[in-house]
Order: sequence, then C-alpha cells, then structure tokens
Amino acid sequence: MSDLNLNKPSVWKTIGLVVGKVVIYFVLVVFAIMTIYPLLWLFMNSFKPTQEFQLNAMGFPQNWTLANYSGAWKIGQFDKLFLNSLVYTIGSTLAIVLLSMMAAFAFAKLNNKAKNILYGSFIIGILLTLQSIMIPLFIMMNTMNLYNTHLGVLIPYIGIGLPMGVYLGTEYIKSIPDSLVESARLEGASYLTIFWRIIFPMTKPVAITLSILNVSGVWNEFMLINILTTDIDVKSLPVGIMKFSGTLASDYGKQFAALVMGAVPMLVYYFIFRKQITMGVSAGAVKG
Repeated sequence: MSDLNLNKPSVWKTIGLVVGKVVIYFVLVVFAIMTIYPLLWLFMNSFKPTQEFQLNAMGFPQNWTLANYSGAWKIGQFDKLFLNSLVYTIGSTLAIVLLSMMAAFAFAKLNNKAKNILYGSFIIGILLTLQSIMIPLFIMMNTMNLYNTHLGVLIPYIGIGLPMGVYLGTEYIKSIPDSLVESARLEGASYLTIFWRIIFPMTKPVAITLSILNVSGVWNEFMLINILTTDIDVKSLPVGIMKFSGTLASDYGKQFAALVMGAVPMLVYYFIFRKQITMGVSAGAVKG
C-alpha cells in the first residue's frame, strides 16, 4: 500500500492548485499568442512586395525589401505628420498634467464658495462624448480663426483631457493631510510654493496615470484631427495612415509599412517606460 492517501483533503487541494495553475498559464499563453502574433505577422509582411504577399500571405518574406517603408514615408508625408503628432502628444500631455494638478490642489485644499460649482463643471466634462461636441468645436475654431492651426488642435485636446485629470487629481490630493498645507502656511509659504514643493511631487502616481492615458489617446486620435484640419502640414500620423485605405488599399506592402510606422512609437514608449506605466496604473488609483 502506497504511503500516498488520496482521501486526504490536503492531497486533493494540492492537485487542485496545480491544475488551476496549469489552466491559468494555458489561458495566458493563448492570449499572449493572440496578441503578439498579429503584430509579428504585420511586421513580417511589411517587408514583402505586394505581389509576394498576394501569393503567400502567411509565409516569411522571400525577397526582403525596405521599399515599402520609403514609399509609405514619402506618399504619406510622414516627416510632417510624425512631428505634428509629437507636438500634439507632448504638448497636450504636459499641459493636462500641470493644469489638472493645479486645479485639483485648489479644489481639494482651498476654501472657496464657487469651488463646488467649478468642480462639478469639470466632472460633467467626463460624461460628454467626443461626438456630442464636434460641431460646436468646429464652429468655435472657425469663429476664432484657429481652424487649420496647431493651436486649434492642442486646445481641444487639452480641454478634453482636463476633466478626468482634475477628477483623479482632486480625489488623490484630498488624501494628503491638511496639516502639511497648514504647516507650510504658518512658515510663510505661498500657495504656489506649497503646490510646487509639496503637493506636485506627491502627485507623481496620478501624473503618470494621466500621461499614460493621454499619450496613447492623442497619438492614436483620428476623428477630431480630421475635422479640425484640412492642411497636411497640421494633420497627425493617423491621417497619413488613412491614406492607404483608399486608392492605395491594394498596395499591401506600403499599407503594412505605414501601420508598422504608426505602431512602433507606442511600442517603444511602452518598453522604455513599462516600469513607470505599471507603477502609475497600480498606484494612481483613487484612494478610498
């Protein structure tokens, strides 16, 4: 008789844990393959001539070529579009983080009769959809002579990102003890000094979270930029990629190359800042 007694609850518990881990890892591996394989397939086919892709869509390239990238870069005018996307993404992110934290500090720590009304107006902005404000934004930008300008794109991006930033920042700063602000005030520090030297450094988790949301959102945004601009000198990268879905849709090589060029910056952004992104998502949650 074996020493192993299968009737013991501990043995069945151990078997259950092992089986559970196997199932979980299996599911994770399947999801990883489903996520990574399309990217690898896209990258691989971006080096194929269109004729070769039509004959062998799933195989490795037989004739590796960079002509797709040079052609897509020239046709899509990606030199201008990349620069515009960088300006919109970096400019709006810095403005949203700074303005959101400043407003959040005022709403969380300063006493004012109008702050509840102002805070409520920001919160309402979270509920508004992009589709519901497109026509008013278009009319406003035309009236203010900001249509087809970089500033006319940056202002809406900043305005759309502020409500969520103010909400997350306010709830986070409320958890910071009031005694810190009161002590600094007793020492003669102004509110601006308190914000820069005490509050703002402590809001790093929220700032990282806002940056993550805004960078990915603005870099991939297409609908608003396509309405507020008609000049290629002002448009962003997704508009250039869109060119390859029209008359050039059958030129698969250049189409895949354009998609890769649009996706690579976000992948590089993730790999460089993956630790900060993980910390920001986990630590940037609203404290209860």
